[in-house]
Amino acid sequence: MFKPKAIYYEKEILEYPLGKQLIKQYENVEKIEIDNHNNIEEMRKKQNSEFADMKRNLIIGIRKTHKFVENHKTSDFLVPYTSSGCTASCMYCYLVCNYNKCAYLRLFVNREQMLEKIIKTANKSEKELTFEIGSNSDLILENTITGNLPWTIENFKNVEKGYLTFPTKFDMVDDILQLDHNGKVVIRMSVNPETIINKVEFGTSRLKGRIEAINKLKEAGYKIGILIAPVIMVENWKELYLELIQRLNQELSEKVKKDVFFEIIFMTYSFVHIKINEEAFPNAINLYNKEIMAGRGKGKYMYKIELRKDGEIFFREQMKKYFPTNKIEYIV
Repeated sequence: MFKPKAIYYEKEILEYPLGKQLIKQYENVEKIEIDNHNNIEEMRKKQNSEFADMKRNLIIGIRKTHKFVENHKTSDFLVPYTSSGCTASCMYCYLVCNYNKCAYLRLFVNREQMLEKIIKTANKSEKELTFEIGSNSDLILENTITGNLPWTIENFKNVEKGYLTFPTKFDMVDDILQLDHNGKVVIRMSVNPETIINKVEFGTSRLKGRIEAINKLKEAGYKIGILIAPVIMVENWKELYLELIQRLNQELSEKVKKDVFFEIIFMTYSFVHIKINEEAFPNAINLYNKEIMAGRGKGKYMYKIELRKDGEIFFREQMKKYFPTNKIEYIV
């Protein structure tokens, strides 16, 4: 379990059962009352070099924004849920959007309000809807602190229509293996070559643990997806990703391989990432390569179109060879 250096909290969290639980859970940790979890001036003033140290803090508040965003990939809506941010430090993390605003893990204790809106939306719909509840955080990681996943699954399993889905880079799944989820939950494991995990995805589970978690989740009856994401075009990237695909073919169970689906996403990067990583992780590899990247909007970069087209051809060929019957939902 994550042991925070300090807890920053809005006093209103004590009006909620989960808020009381978390304060008691960390009764020996320093606590600092704040007015707004979204604007902690002390954090905003810190230098980029303190990025990793800031992630040792835990912020607890009330989620006030509940807007569903339409999605057209593996869900119908991206849904604000019980956390935002993460304790890990992946060097490309898209949540690191405004320097130090998004660095740390924020927990939101008004989970009843959030899940109620999902259930009402599902029940009103004429068709089955899938709700992405993990687009702002990693719920497997968060669950080790809050226990929110068993609570969520137990309270959603009997909803007549609708599914929940979330991605993860963590292998701590034992807490949800024995649950009666009624087939209502789709879990998508994000994977990368071992060397990229070690050099870029700091603080996440190893590839071996992620693959073992996939097999355990499938055995427990969950529908499984795999994200090969983000694809990072280091010098020998095709060799690394071919080894990854071969390893998945060898180590995934036959149950998984029968119907697992894939999502493949090429890395996007930003000026903010460059500045933070230069100062926070000065000895890490440099993910920005001006020779193969092009601008994508203000301060953002993506791999050049011709390289992404070549990458798509590579992945489709290798996936057809090693996973011929499995669906690739998209490559972007």
